[in-house]
Amino acid sequence: MTDSTLSASHAPQHAASPDPRRWAALTVLCLAQFMLILDVTVVNVALPDIGADLRLSRSALTWVVTSYTLAFGGLMLLGGRLADALGARRTFLAGLALFTGASLAAGLAGGAGALLTARAAQGVGAALLSPAALSLVTSTFDGEERRRALGVWAGIGGAGAAVGVLLGGLLTSGPGWHWIFYVNVPVGVAVLAVLPSLVAARPPRPARLDLPGAVLVTGGTVALIKGVVTAGDQGWSSAQALIPLALAAVLYAAFAIVERAAGAPLIDVRLLARRPVLAGAFLILVATALLISTFFLTSVHLQQDRGYSALRTGVAFLPIAVATGAGAHIAGRLLGTVGARQLAAAGMAVAALGLVPVAWTHQGSGVWSTLVPALSVASFGSGAVFVTAFTTGLAMVPAADSGLASGALNTFHEVGGSIGVAVVSTIAASGIQGGVASAFAHAYAACAIAAGAAALVALVVVPPGKPRMAGGPHGH
Repeated sequence: MTDSTLSASHAPQHAASPDPRRWAALTVLCLAQFMLILDVTVVNVALPDIGADLRLSRSALTWVVTSYTLAFGGLMLLGGRLADALGARRTFLAGLALFTGASLAAGLAGGAGALLTARAAQGVGAALLSPAALSLVTSTFDGEERRRALGVWAGIGGAGAAVGVLLGGLLTSGPGWHWIFYVNVPVGVAVLAVLPSLVAARPPRPARLDLPGAVLVTGGTVALIKGVVTAGDQGWSSAQALIPLALAAVLYAAFAIVERAAGAPLIDVRLLARRPVLAGAFLILVATALLISTFFLTSVHLQQDRGYSALRTGVAFLPIAVATGAGAHIAGRLLGTVGARQLAAAGMAVAALGLVPVAWTHQGSGVWSTLVPALSVASFGSGAVFVTAFTTGLAMVPAADSGLASGALNTFHEVGGSIGVAVVSTIAASGIQGGVASAFAHAYAACAIAAGAAALVALVVVPPGKPRMAGGPHGH
């Protein structure tokens, strides 16, 4: 990708009149994305019930979560390239149909094999759907409206993780764990029925699929996520963690070599070297790691150390979900006037400050007087970072590559969540295994330090000024 290509993409490809359906389309796209993010955390509070009902081992329970994130994160870049080549709407609908059918299969599962297969299929569907949906958002809106749309998108992404814990508690304590999967079915069917009338299809752009590159990057991402997840259980020095991490490094290096030599590469590696994309990837990686890891820590801490039920744990996450969405909404409003660098650094700083009180968590500290308010502040900051990250990462990316760029950023989202949970699991191992509150406090403290350091790094890596969006509205 050359600078001249980027410069040419500044101007809209056509001066289409604003379509009033685009905000309805945004609502439908965000609803679909909400299901995907929700499915990362909705399972957590239901795991004890799933294990007891299906008689699953501890290892099998881990794979109930991991099989989804492995497929989701590992296939994201391929999903993004398919969205660009086949059309974002077509790829979105195919991914949503697979995800909806797999959700039904997961709810009906009567054993470990059926459940894990359905969870992996959900991940494949999500990998097709998510980058295509974000591509549709960025190509439907332009300028200030795109910043507002990405603010809504980021808020949904951040709040979805917290709402997943709430919904998981409500459904598990009510109709049963099967409904954490069944709930996706009517939503998916409704979106499949409505979206074609809101978003126009674009002609496909026939292109050769870079299969060697797709295999290498998918294998590398799967190995990376597998390594960091295993490190959370076995430790970072264990062979079970080091071998897949080393394999990931080898596969990523081979991927870079293959892409430079390929006539029709899966991704132009120069796209990932551009400062806005790098900055967006860094912010998404850290913000997701902070958000998902603190949700994981808090869910385990409340149920294991405080004796909370799944329902009470879910209710405790309600204000945290609201705060996450509020942070993203306000950041979307301010981004056009304040600038991405200042907003990213401020969001990370707020997240760090919010985590400071919970770094002194102990058995007698109040859940509603200390833990929930502090985590709500931290999540408010993380929500603000999400919208800044997506807006920065997609700035100056031509419409023809929007699906691929979206896939790259969403890959960092999944990898960030896996890394965050693996790190805090290692730090809080004694607390998770034996209910030691101080271990949770140490893990929260590590998150606060990471957020503070990220605030300083953001002042260097995020480009100054206000993000400029490439291209205009294009109907996909």
